[in-house]
Amino acid sequence: MADITMARLHEAMVILYAVSLVFYFIDYLYKEKKASRIAMSLLGVVWLLQTVFLVLYIIETQRFPILTLFEGIYFYAWLLVTLSIVLRIFYRFDFAVFFINIIGFIFMTIHTFAPVQIERSPVGEALVSELLLIHITFAILSYVAFSLSFVFSALHLVLYRLLKKKKWTKQWSNLPSLGQTESGMTISILVGISLLFVSLVLGLQWAYISLDQFSLLDMKIVGSFVLLIVYSGVLYKHRKGDLNGAAYAWAHLYSFLLLLVNFFLGSRLSEFHFWY
Repeated sequence: MADITMARLHEAMVILYAVSLVFYFIDYLYKEKKASRIAMSLLGVVWLLQTVFLVLYIIETQRFPILTLFEGIYFYAWLLVTLSIVLRIFYRFDFAVFFINIIGFIFMTIHTFAPVQIERSPVGEALVSELLLIHITFAILSYVAFSLSFVFSALHLVLYRLLKKKKWTKQWSNLPSLGQTESGMTISILVGISLLFVSLVLGLQWAYISLDQFSLLDMKIVGSFVLLIVYSGVLYKHRKGDLNGAAYAWAHLYSFLLLLVNFFLGSRLSEFHFWY
């Protein structure tokens, strides 16, 4: 029972860490104080759980946990979380904090779902299955976010066309403004990019521990990374001011078409994404 509880708490840490990354990403780009507070609170919970587990492990083994690669990864992840909290509270180095947490999340995921962890745990098979479940859940949530950006982009183009041709009537009065649709597009892909990144990290870890062999050149993996790069490029161009208005909306539409291609065609050509 205790082993199952520990496994669940480690999974909870990964999920909380992933959600905090989403809010850190929003804060990093738009300096949203509310997002920053939520991210910091979630990271604080992760650090507290990590610290408790670290102390319990030291008490159990009567030594400092750095003698094996498995122990070293956990201690390294703990140090990264500690460092990011210190930098955030005392120095406000937001850029450094964001990227430190990306590295920390990757190593926390590696530790939680490492082959040695799976082998030594009585709930090893359940951990593997739940890792897959979490990966798929985050992937689907990212697709939902990108779908929302598609809706906002379509609304933006409709509004733009109506206003340009001066065909605005009362029946369109309930529609959002151009500014609101543009903000909706941006917030949606911010969340989508973050969730997709987390999903890819978890998915690669699952493939590594579950499959006898897999290739990074698998069509679904390649397509997902291309999708991440394309959406990140759209967001980057928008942030620089090179992509705005109707052009920004069209970029969202084309990106969503790429998502559909990856979802359907990529799954068919993939060697192991048959559950999608």
